[in-house]
Amino acid sequence: MSDQVTQEVKRRRMFYISGYDPIPPRRYRELYRTESAKQAGISGYSLTIAPKSGERFGWSVDSEIDGAKVHTEIDVLVWSDIVQQSMDAGILRTYGVLARTAWIYISTGALFRLMRLRKGPVIAALYPVGMLGFQALLALGVLVACLAFGARFGGVGAALGAASGAGLGVALLRWFKRQDGRFFAYYLMHDYGFSARWRGADPPALTARMAQFRAAVAQALREDWDEVLVVGHSSGAHLGISVLADLIRAGEAPDQDRDGGPALSFLTLGQVVPMVSFLPEAKVLRGDLAYLSATDALFWLDVTAPGDGCAFALCDPAGVTGVAPAAQTGPLVISAAFTQSLRPETWKRLRWRFFRLHFQYLCAFDAPQAYDYFKTTAGPQTLAARYASHAPSPSRLTDAVNIYTETAP
Repeated sequence: MSDQVTQEVKRRRMFYISGYDPIPPRRYRELYRTESAKQAGISGYSLTIAPKSGERFGWSVDSEIDGAKVHTEIDVLVWSDIVQQSMDAGILRTYGVLARTAWIYISTGALFRLMRLRKGPVIAALYPVGMLGFQALLALGVLVACLAFGARFGGVGAALGAASGAGLGVALLRWFKRQDGRFFAYYLMHDYGFSARWRGADPPALTARMAQFRAAVAQALREDWDEVLVVGHSSGAHLGISVLADLIRAGEAPDQDRDGGPALSFLTLGQVVPMVSFLPEAKVLRGDLAYLSATDALFWLDVTAPGDGCAFALCDPAGVTGVAPAAQTGPLVISAAFTQSLRPETWKRLRWRFFRLHFQYLCAFDAPQAYDYFKTTAGPQTLAARYASHAPSPSRLTDAVNIYTETAP
């Protein structure tokens, strides 16, 4: 791209929707601050981050990129409190979530169809099942060993063995739960269980919150911005799909040719849409996918990377779900190309850090290719202009794999 570009954007409003993450939103401001500084140093542009006032948590960015100055206001659309509530479960309840989630994905056949897409996210989904099963077996092994030892000493010894074995087994399970910041088994189990509980239907706790998200974006579209950009990361991608589909159906997106107003843009990063859209009751999400993939009211860019084992890399979410209309216009599916945009030593360091790689879309790249998070969110071009001549990835998957294609408006 040329060092000088036509400046379509001087003022941008961005809304960020995180994935299933219990951590408060200030984490994302700190991540943006540190990683944008790295990228600016690598790519030779400047960004200044400052706190932002308002009813929602966010920050402002003043940048000079490709010779153009841009002001961006970023809001985090928060649902971390809902995530925290869904994770507020003891050990027994978590094993109940495991049993229910495994049954839903296996009995509906969704698990086996997901395996026909990318193996990485399916392995990630099976990991908490295996890890929690391993923890339970260890605790059971401790109980059996104590019972066998106590049985050598007769009735009183057997009773003491049973009591000590049960106590040690429970203590071991509690230790694993306290250490979940290292193992991520409880976290991932509740992540997959959150949507599976309703077999793909919108969780009731999220319905009202997504209506608030829609209202925030609709308000921005009535204000003096050049672009309103919605970014959905991981599970936040399918939230964004439903939020924007509802907004456009309601006539809240301006017709730029007729009315002017901000350009509406949608960026999905590391999406895991099939984990939900392949479930039988995901009728609303499938309807929103079909609608959003055929509207000209926004430009939708979907960015994933084969190196991200937690995302359905280069899978057209509407296509693989089986709801892509004949007049499909989006999303434009491209790769973040981790192996090309990161130095070999960086890739070697991060390759097996799966959760860190899942956040790489929000971070600096050693040699950014087509995708640069900070140029996209703080640069002088709209998303549509920046990727107007970019071809979709030739290795993307578009063929329908899902058998549940019923939709709801």
